Amino acid sequence: MRLTFRERLAAPGTIVADGATGSMMMAAGLPGGTPPEQWNLEAPKAIIALHNAYLEAGAELVLTNTFGGTPLKLESFDLHDRTEEINQRAVELARQAAGQDRYVAGDIGPTGLLMQPFGPLVYETAVEIFARQAAALEKGGADLVWIETMSSLDEAQAAVRGAMQATKLPVVVTMSFDHHRRTQMGVKPAQAVKTFWDMGVAATGANCGKSLEDMEAIIQEMRQAVPQAVLVAKPNAGLPRLVDLKTVYDTGPEEMANFARRFVELGVKIVGGCCGSTPEHLTAIAAAV
Repeated sequence: MRLTFRERLAAPGTIVADGATGSMMMAAGLPGGTPPEQWNLEAPKAIIALHNAYLEAGAELVLTNTFGGTPLKLESFDLHDRTEEINQRAVELARQAAGQDRYVAGDIGPTGLLMQPFGPLVYETAVEIFARQAAALEKGGADLVWIETMSSLDEAQAAVRGAMQATKLPVVVTMSFDHHRRTQMGVKPAQAVKTFWDMGVAATGANCGKSLEDMEAIIQEMRQAVPQAVLVAKPNAGLPRLVDLKTVYDTGPEEMANFARRFVELGVKIVGGCCGSTPEHLTAIAAAV
């Protein structure tokens, strides 16, 4: 019988998470201006194929195609009334690929709005928004809630609170530190890991970011700040640039794998890839760790 996700975190061995979703979907033909989440309903075979590619590369955990699945984000595309349907369907597709042997993480990204006092989003409202998405992900059968690419500490806390209020699932949360090893809202790695670990999350860390070197420094800072924390590293495959009107990421599989090994040596439990990473990157990472 498979371990629960919490049991797996306590067991020996590194957990390999998947790679990029958005850039892979664009490569698969997602039309410009179409929200990726819409494909959960309109192109399910493409979503299953994406998950299968990472699973075959060695991923033990895949994230659902629900990064923009909050009702607030879906409202921009007049899809907010289908929030539950979209999120539940995404989990079902991921589970169809992963089976019962590997883990499905219900993915939650930022709303796209600034929190008060810098913007219109009220903390209590944000908690309700994230709770609605998290409840749908749990109902679909997710093993855990995965909150990622957060830059605002308040918004990230609201997402964690919402997930914990609406579900009984373990919660993982990562922030994106891309401005001198701080988030866009100025949050430092040590501040983030202390905040989330005190909230009782199952794991926390960083995703996206500017470089692998930055990610290594961020993980070091987090480890020093909270030595007992369960850490996650899911970096980009470098920074994007345009070549012949196509977006290209410069970091190859071997370099990402070398850094993945270094992250694990620093005590990272979950390692994967973010923007620009492909099944080829994941194959190298899985072999390395």
